[in-house]
Amino acid sequence: MILSDKTIIKMLNDGTLKISPLDKNQIQPASVDFRLGDTFSMVEDSHAGIIALDKEIKYKTIKADKYVLLPGQFVLATTMEYFELPDDLTAFVEGRSSLGRMGLFIQNAGWVDPGFKGEITLELYNANRCAIELKAGRRIGQLVFAKMDSAALNPYSGNTNSRHVILCI
Repeated sequence: MILSDKTIIKMLNDGTLKISPLDKNQIQPASVDFRLGDTFSMVEDSHAGIIALDKEIKYKTIKADKYVLLPGQFVLATTMEYFELPDDLTAFVEGRSSLGRMGLFIQNAGWVDPGFKGEITLELYNANRCAIELKAGRRIGQLVFAKMDSAALNPYSGNTNSRHVILCI
């Protein structure tokens, strides 16, 4: 079930959902807008010119109020907001259509797991022929929250390698 603004506001007020900083104008009828943070990370070039998936990937991280994303360039960025989701709530990350029409693709691998705490890492790609100036604090996307049928057995803990699923047949 997708949460309405009324339910989102209730959860924010009772503390079961936390978003900070948050302006009331960010709450939409069925979502919450999020803004671009000031942290940007790029995959460091490898000597071989190949990224090996079985090797550690190194990133160069900068903090800046503005970042110019060149055509065909990929960068990781964070949200300005810090989120805390309860164990029975998930969220889908959606980019703003106005930015998509400019050729800015926004993704984060689909959704935010129940129990997540932190800033959301966004994957930004410029599919345009022109550079796109990114500014910290700009509304860049929205989270659509969905209530799960029950709390997760193994909510997000920050380390996906340590997850264990208990199955009873």
